[in-house]
Amino acid sequence: MRLNSYDEWSRLREVVVGSAENYVSHERELSFDLFFHDNLAQDNPTRSEWYYPRLTARREESDRRRLPVARAYVDELNEDLEGLADTLRGLGVTVHRPLALPAETAEVTTPAWSASVVPPLNLRDNTLVLGDEIIETPPMIRSRYFETQFLKPLFQEYFRAGARWTTMPRPLMTDASFDLSYVRTATAGGPTEPVEDPRPSPWDVGVEMMFDAAQCLRVGRDIVANVSTENHALAVTWLERHLEGRFRVHRVDRLSDSHIDSMVLALRPGLLLVRSHEVADALPAGLSRWDRIVAPTPQRNNFPRYDDDALILTSPFIDLNVLSVDEETVLVNEASPELVRALEAAKLTVVPVRHRHRRLFGGGFHCFTLDTVRDGGPEDYLT
Repeated sequence: MRLNSYDEWSRLREVVVGSAENYVSHERELSFDLFFHDNLAQDNPTRSEWYYPRLTARREESDRRRLPVARAYVDELNEDLEGLADTLRGLGVTVHRPLALPAETAEVTTPAWSASVVPPLNLRDNTLVLGDEIIETPPMIRSRYFETQFLKPLFQEYFRAGARWTTMPRPLMTDASFDLSYVRTATAGGPTEPVEDPRPSPWDVGVEMMFDAAQCLRVGRDIVANVSTENHALAVTWLERHLEGRFRVHRVDRLSDSHIDSMVLALRPGLLLVRSHEVADALPAGLSRWDRIVAPTPQRNNFPRYDDDALILTSPFIDLNVLSVDEETVLVNEASPELVRALEAAKLTVVPVRHRHRRLFGGGFHCFTLDTVRDGGPEDYLT
Protein backbone atom coordinates (compact mmCIF):
# COMPACT_ATOMS: atom_id res chain seq x y z
CA MET A 1 0.00 0.00 0.00
CA ARG A 2 0.99 3.61 -0.37
CA LEU A 3 2.29 5.51 2.64
CA ASN A 4 -0.52 7.44 4.35
CA SER A 5 -0.54 8.43 8.02
CA TYR A 6 -1.91 11.73 9.29
CA ASP A 7 -3.11 10.97 12.80
CA GLU A 8 -2.87 8.65 15.81
CA TRP A 9 -6.32 7.01 15.74
CA SER A 10 -7.78 6.24 12.31
CA ARG A 11 -7.92 2.62 11.15
CA LEU A 12 -4.39 1.21 11.22
CA ARG A 13 -3.46 -0.79 8.11
CA GLU A 14 0.33 -1.09 8.20
CA VAL A 15 2.83 -0.68 11.03
CA VAL A 16 6.47 -1.36 11.81
CA VAL A 17 7.23 -3.06 15.13
CA GLY A 18 10.72 -2.53 16.55
CA SER A 19 13.46 -5.05 17.25
CA ALA A 20 15.57 -5.62 20.36
CA GLU A 21 17.92 -8.19 18.85
CA ASN A 22 21.45 -7.88 20.27
CA TYR A 23 20.55 -5.21 22.80
CA VAL A 24 23.49 -5.59 25.17
CA SER A 25 24.16 -2.29 26.97
CA HIS A 26 23.41 1.34 27.66
CA GLU A 27 26.23 3.83 27.40
CA ARG A 28 26.36 6.70 29.85
CA GLU A 29 27.75 9.59 27.83
CA LEU A 30 26.65 13.19 27.38
CA SER A 31 23.87 12.71 24.82
CA PHE A 32 22.37 9.76 26.71
CA ASP A 33 22.43 11.57 30.06
CA LEU A 34 20.89 14.70 28.55
CA PHE A 35 18.10 12.77 26.88
CA PHE A 36 17.12 10.81 29.98
CA HIS A 37 18.06 13.48 32.51
CA ASP A 38 14.59 13.70 34.04
CA ASN A 39 14.82 10.05 34.98
CA LEU A 40 18.54 9.77 35.72
CA ALA A 41 18.13 11.79 38.89
CA GLN A 42 19.64 11.14 42.26
CA ASP A 43 17.30 9.97 44.96
CA ASN A 44 15.98 12.71 47.17
CA PRO A 45 14.07 11.72 50.31
CA THR A 46 11.84 14.78 50.04
CA ARG A 47 10.47 13.69 46.69
CA SER A 48 7.47 11.46 46.16
CA GLU A 49 8.69 9.90 42.91
CA TRP A 50 9.73 6.46 44.14
CA TYR A 51 10.79 5.30 40.72
CA TYR A 52 14.17 6.98 40.24
CA PRO A 53 17.39 5.01 40.78
CA ARG A 54 20.40 6.24 42.70
CA LEU A 55 23.17 7.00 40.24
CA THR A 56 26.54 8.64 40.47
CA ALA A 57 27.45 11.70 38.44
CA ARG A 58 28.81 11.30 34.93
CA ARG A 59 32.51 10.52 34.77
CA GLU A 60 35.13 11.84 32.42
CA GLU A 61 34.31 11.31 28.76
CA SER A 62 37.42 9.21 28.40
CA ASP A 63 35.94 6.81 30.97
CA ARG A 64 32.93 5.77 28.94
CA ARG A 65 30.52 3.63 30.90
CA ARG A 66 28.73 0.84 29.10
CA LEU A 67 26.24 -0.62 31.49
CA PRO A 68 25.25 -4.16 30.50
CA VAL A 69 21.60 -5.10 30.08
CA ALA A 70 20.78 -8.55 31.44
CA ARG A 71 20.21 -11.09 28.68
CA ALA A 72 17.13 -12.43 30.47
CA TYR A 73 15.45 -9.01 30.21
CA VAL A 74 16.28 -8.73 26.50
CA ASP A 75 14.92 -12.22 25.84
CA GLU A 76 11.68 -11.32 27.58
CA LEU A 77 11.49 -8.04 25.70
CA ASN A 78 11.83 -9.92 22.41
CA GLU A 79 9.05 -12.27 23.50
CA ASP A 80 6.82 -9.29 24.27
CA LEU A 81 7.62 -7.64 20.92
CA GLU A 82 6.62 -10.82 19.13
CA GLY A 83 3.41 -10.83 21.15
CA LEU A 84 2.72 -7.24 20.15
CA ALA A 85 3.31 -8.06 16.48
CA ASP A 86 1.05 -11.13 16.68
CA THR A 87 -1.71 -9.12 18.37
CA LEU A 88 -1.60 -6.51 15.60
CA ARG A 89 -1.71 -9.19 12.91
CA GLY A 90 -4.71 -10.72 14.66
CA LEU A 91 -6.45 -7.35 14.37
CA GLY A 92 -5.89 -7.32 10.61
CA VAL A 93 -2.85 -5.03 10.56
CA THR A 94 0.07 -5.72 8.24
CA VAL A 95 3.21 -5.80 10.38
CA HIS A 96 6.69 -4.96 9.11
CA ARG A 97 9.93 -5.41 11.03
CA PRO A 98 13.25 -3.56 10.70
CA LEU A 99 16.54 -5.23 9.92
CA ALA A 100 18.09 -6.71 13.06
CA LEU A 101 21.20 -5.19 14.60
CA PRO A 102 24.11 -7.54 13.79
CA ALA A 103 25.85 -8.85 16.89
CA GLU A 104 29.22 -7.69 15.58
CA THR A 105 28.05 -4.08 15.17
CA ALA A 106 29.03 -2.77 18.58
CA GLU A 107 30.03 0.82 17.88
CA VAL A 108 29.30 3.74 15.58
CA THR A 109 32.14 6.16 14.85
CA THR A 110 32.08 9.59 13.22
CA PRO A 111 34.91 12.13 12.89
CA ALA A 112 33.68 13.79 16.10
CA TRP A 113 32.84 10.90 18.47
CA SER A 114 32.22 7.19 18.97
CA ALA A 115 29.33 5.49 20.73
CA SER A 116 27.89 2.05 21.26
CA VAL A 117 24.98 1.02 19.04
CA VAL A 118 21.49 0.04 20.17
CA PRO A 119 18.97 -1.82 18.01
CA PRO A 120 15.99 -0.23 16.23
CA LEU A 121 13.55 -0.65 19.10
CA ASN A 122 11.82 2.71 19.69
CA LEU A 123 11.08 3.31 16.02
CA ARG A 124 8.77 6.25 16.67
CA ASP A 125 11.68 8.46 17.69
CA ASN A 126 13.75 8.92 14.54
CA THR A 127 11.10 8.83 11.81
CA LEU A 128 8.17 11.21 11.41
CA VAL A 129 5.50 10.04 8.95
CA LEU A 130 3.34 12.92 7.76
CA GLY A 131 0.79 11.98 5.15
CA ASP A 132 2.72 10.58 2.22
CA GLU A 133 6.15 11.67 3.48
CA ILE A 134 8.85 9.89 5.46
CA ILE A 135 10.96 12.38 7.40
CA GLU A 136 14.08 11.06 9.13
CA THR A 137 14.63 13.35 12.09
CA PRO A 138 18.01 14.52 13.49
CA PRO A 139 18.84 12.14 16.37
CA MET A 140 19.29 13.21 19.97
CA ILE A 141 21.36 10.24 21.19
CA ARG A 142 24.67 9.37 19.56
CA SER A 143 24.20 5.62 19.81
CA ARG A 144 21.10 5.97 17.61
CA TYR A 145 22.70 8.10 14.91
CA PHE A 146 22.26 5.57 12.09
CA GLU A 147 19.18 3.80 13.44
CA THR A 148 17.01 4.55 10.41
CA GLN A 149 19.42 2.50 8.28
CA PHE A 150 17.64 -0.57 9.66
CA LEU A 151 14.43 0.69 8.03
CA LYS A 152 15.90 1.48 4.62
CA PRO A 153 14.51 -1.59 2.77
CA LEU A 154 10.96 -0.69 3.88
CA PHE A 155 11.43 3.00 3.12
CA GLN A 156 12.60 2.02 -0.36
CA GLU A 157 9.37 0.10 -0.94
CA TYR A 158 7.21 3.04 0.12
CA PHE A 159 9.31 5.40 -2.00
CA ARG A 160 8.86 3.23 -5.07
CA ALA A 161 5.11 3.26 -4.41
CA GLY A 162 5.09 7.06 -4.48
CA ALA A 163 6.06 8.27 -1.01
CA ARG A 164 8.18 11.34 -0.43
CA TRP A 165 11.36 10.66 1.53
CA THR A 166 13.28 13.39 3.32
CA THR A 167 16.16 13.44 5.79
CA MET A 168 16.51 16.46 8.05
CA PRO A 169 20.04 17.88 8.46
CA ARG A 170 22.22 15.51 10.50
CA PRO A 171 23.99 17.11 13.49
CA LEU A 172 27.70 16.75 14.12
CA MET A 173 26.75 16.13 17.78
CA THR A 174 29.86 17.38 19.52
CA ASP A 175 29.40 18.42 23.15
CA ALA A 176 28.95 22.03 21.98
CA SER A 177 25.99 20.97 19.81
CA PHE A 178 23.73 20.53 22.84
CA ASP A 179 21.70 23.24 24.52
CA LEU A 180 22.37 22.56 28.21
CA SER A 181 20.15 25.33 29.58
CA TYR A 182 17.14 23.07 30.07
CA VAL A 183 18.85 20.63 32.41
CA ARG A 184 20.46 23.44 34.35
CA THR A 185 17.40 25.60 34.86
CA ALA A 186 14.31 23.38 34.84
CA THR A 187 13.18 19.78 34.98
CA ALA A 188 9.87 18.00 35.21
CA GLY A 189 11.43 15.18 37.18
CA GLY A 190 13.24 16.86 40.05
CA PRO A 191 16.92 17.48 40.74
CA THR A 192 19.16 16.03 38.06
CA GLU A 193 22.66 14.71 38.02
CA PRO A 194 25.38 17.25 37.23
CA VAL A 195 25.98 18.03 33.57
CA GLU A 196 29.55 19.00 32.88
CA ASP A 197 30.69 21.83 30.66
CA PRO A 198 30.99 20.82 26.99
CA ARG A 199 34.41 19.75 25.81
CA PRO A 200 35.81 21.66 22.83
CA SER A 201 36.18 19.86 19.52
CA PRO A 202 37.56 20.88 16.11
CA TRP A 203 34.14 19.85 14.76
CA ASP A 204 32.19 22.36 16.85
CA VAL A 205 29.61 24.40 14.93
CA GLY A 206 27.54 25.53 17.90
CA VAL A 207 24.04 24.42 18.88
CA GLU A 208 22.46 22.23 16.19
CA MET A 209 19.00 20.96 15.42
CA MET A 210 18.11 17.73 17.21
CA PHE A 211 14.56 16.51 17.47
CA ASP A 212 12.62 13.26 17.78
CA ALA A 213 9.38 12.51 15.99
CA ALA A 214 7.93 11.41 19.34
CA GLN A 215 7.90 15.09 20.28
CA CYS A 216 5.03 15.49 17.83
CA LEU A 217 1.32 14.80 18.12
CA ARG A 218 -0.25 14.34 14.68
CA VAL A 219 -3.82 15.62 14.32
CA GLY A 220 -4.74 15.55 10.64
CA ARG A 221 -3.30 18.67 9.03
CA ASP A 222 -2.02 19.93 12.40
CA ILE A 223 1.15 18.95 14.25
CA VAL A 224 1.74 19.79 17.90
CA ALA A 225 5.51 19.94 18.53
CA ASN A 226 7.10 20.06 21.98
CA VAL A 227 10.03 22.48 22.26
CA SER A 228 12.23 22.39 25.37
CA THR A 229 15.66 23.36 24.02
CA GLU A 230 17.24 25.44 21.30
CA ASN A 231 18.02 22.14 19.56
CA HIS A 232 14.31 21.44 19.34
CA ALA A 233 13.46 24.99 18.29
CA LEU A 234 15.88 24.90 15.35
CA ALA A 235 14.42 21.62 14.16
CA VAL A 236 10.83 22.85 14.43
CA THR A 237 11.77 25.94 12.43
CA TRP A 238 13.04 23.58 9.73
CA LEU A 239 9.76 21.63 9.86
CA GLU A 240 7.69 24.80 9.61
CA ARG A 241 9.53 25.88 6.49
CA HIS A 242 9.51 22.43 4.95
CA LEU A 243 5.81 21.79 5.60
CA GLU A 244 4.50 25.28 4.82
CA GLY A 245 1.23 25.11 2.94
CA ARG A 246 0.69 21.42 3.78
CA PHE A 247 0.60 21.27 7.59
CA ARG A 248 0.21 23.71 10.46
CA VAL A 249 2.83 23.37 13.19
CA HIS A 250 1.89 24.41 16.74
CA ARG A 251 4.69 24.79 19.28
CA VAL A 252 4.15 23.95 22.93
CA ASP A 253 6.78 25.04 25.42
CA ARG A 254 8.38 22.42 27.68
CA LEU A 255 5.40 20.12 27.93
CA SER A 256 8.08 17.56 28.81
CA ASP A 257 11.84 17.30 28.43
CA SER A 258 11.43 15.82 24.95
CA HIS A 259 8.82 13.19 23.99
CA ILE A 260 5.13 13.84 24.61
CA ASP A 261 3.61 10.43 23.87
CA SER A 262 3.63 9.52 27.56
CA MET A 263 2.10 12.91 28.34
CA VAL A 264 -0.71 13.14 25.79
CA LEU A 265 -2.15 10.97 23.04
CA ALA A 266 -5.17 11.61 20.82
CA LEU A 267 -7.43 8.54 20.93
CA ARG A 268 -9.97 9.85 18.42
CA PRO A 269 -11.28 13.25 17.32
CA GLY A 270 -12.45 15.03 20.45
CA LEU A 271 -10.81 12.70 23.00
CA LEU A 272 -7.36 12.88 24.61
CA LEU A 273 -5.52 10.60 27.01
CA VAL A 274 -3.40 12.85 29.23
CA ARG A 275 -1.16 12.58 32.26
CA SER A 276 -2.88 15.52 33.94
CA HIS A 277 -5.34 18.32 33.28
CA GLU A 278 -2.37 20.73 33.30
CA VAL A 279 -0.91 18.92 30.29
CA ALA A 280 -4.16 19.24 28.36
CA ASP A 281 -4.53 22.91 29.29
CA ALA A 282 -1.08 23.63 27.83
CA LEU A 283 -2.09 22.39 24.38
CA PRO A 284 -3.27 24.64 21.52
CA ALA A 285 -6.78 25.96 22.07
CA GLY A 286 -8.42 23.62 19.58
CA LEU A 287 -7.04 20.59 21.42
CA SER A 288 -7.36 21.83 24.98
CA ARG A 289 -11.14 21.92 24.50
CA TRP A 290 -11.30 18.20 23.67
CA ASP A 291 -12.65 15.76 26.23
CA ARG A 292 -9.90 14.11 28.24
CA ILE A 293 -9.18 10.93 30.11
CA VAL A 294 -6.68 11.62 32.87
CA ALA A 295 -4.44 8.59 33.35
CA PRO A 296 -4.72 7.15 36.85
CA THR A 297 -1.59 7.09 38.98
CA PRO A 298 0.33 3.85 38.38
CA GLN A 299 0.88 1.50 41.30
CA ARG A 300 4.20 0.07 42.43
CA ASN A 301 3.12 -3.50 41.83
CA ASN A 302 2.47 -2.77 38.14
CA PHE A 303 6.21 -2.99 37.52
CA PRO A 304 8.95 -5.57 38.05
CA ARG A 305 11.36 -4.85 40.87
CA TYR A 306 14.98 -4.45 39.84
CA ASP A 307 18.31 -4.25 41.60
CA ASP A 308 19.25 -0.88 43.06
CA ASP A 309 21.78 -0.24 40.31
CA ALA A 310 19.34 -0.91 37.46
CA LEU A 311 19.13 1.93 34.94
CA ILE A 312 15.48 3.00 34.95
CA LEU A 313 14.82 5.11 31.85
CA THR A 314 11.16 6.10 32.17
CA SER A 315 8.63 7.25 34.72
CA PRO A 316 5.78 4.92 35.74
CA PHE A 317 3.52 6.81 33.36
CA ILE A 318 5.15 4.97 30.47
CA ASP A 319 2.01 2.81 30.16
CA LEU A 320 0.10 5.87 29.01
CA ASN A 321 2.10 5.17 25.80
CA VAL A 322 -0.75 3.23 24.15
CA LEU A 323 -1.36 2.43 20.48
CA SER A 324 -4.73 2.98 18.81
CA VAL A 325 -5.79 0.55 16.09
CA ASP A 326 -8.91 2.57 15.30
CA GLU A 327 -11.16 5.12 17.00
CA GLU A 328 -12.64 2.47 19.29
CA THR A 329 -9.75 0.05 19.87
CA VAL A 330 -6.56 0.64 21.82
CA LEU A 331 -3.64 -1.59 22.81
CA VAL A 332 -2.73 -1.19 26.49
CA ASN A 333 -0.18 -2.87 28.73
CA GLU A 334 -1.94 -5.67 30.58
CA ALA A 335 0.13 -4.78 33.66
CA SER A 336 -1.68 -1.43 33.98
CA PRO A 337 -5.17 -2.42 35.21
CA GLU A 338 -6.03 1.09 36.43
CA LEU A 339 -5.52 2.50 32.94
CA VAL A 340 -7.42 -0.40 31.36
CA ARG A 341 -10.42 0.36 33.58
CA ALA A 342 -10.25 4.10 32.83
CA LEU A 343 -10.28 3.49 29.08
CA GLU A 344 -13.04 0.91 29.29
CA ALA A 345 -15.10 3.39 31.31
CA ALA A 346 -14.83 5.71 28.29
CA LYS A 347 -16.39 2.95 26.15
CA LEU A 348 -13.16 2.06 24.38
CA THR A 349 -12.32 -1.52 23.47
CA VAL A 350 -9.08 -2.33 25.27
CA VAL A 351 -6.77 -5.05 23.96
CA PRO A 352 -4.37 -6.00 26.78
CA VAL A 353 -0.84 -6.85 25.61
CA ARG A 354 2.13 -7.97 27.72
CA HIS A 355 5.13 -5.65 28.05
CA ARG A 356 7.21 -6.30 31.15
CA HIS A 357 10.41 -4.27 31.02
CA ARG A 358 9.22 -1.00 29.53
CA ARG A 359 11.05 1.06 32.15
CA LEU A 360 14.42 -0.53 31.35
CA PHE A 361 14.17 0.07 27.61
CA GLY A 362 12.52 3.46 27.49
CA GLY A 363 9.39 2.76 25.51
CA GLY A 364 5.80 1.56 25.34
CA PHE A 365 3.61 0.41 22.46
CA HIS A 366 3.50 3.82 20.79
CA CYS A 367 7.30 4.11 21.02
CA PHE A 368 7.89 0.60 19.67
CA THR A 369 5.78 1.16 16.55
CA LEU A 370 5.79 3.34 13.46
CA ASP A 371 2.40 3.51 11.78
CA THR A 372 2.89 3.91 8.05
CA VAL A 373 -0.63 3.41 6.71
CA ARG A 374 -3.83 4.64 8.34
CA ASP A 375 -7.16 5.50 6.74
CA GLY A 376 -7.27 9.13 7.89
CA GLY A 377 -6.41 12.20 5.83
CA PRO A 378 -5.43 15.86 6.31
CA GLU A 379 -8.64 16.88 8.03
CA ASP A 380 -8.89 20.05 10.08
CA TYR A 381 -9.79 18.96 13.60
CA LEU A 382 -8.82 22.13 15.44
CA THR A 383 -10.91 24.91 13.91
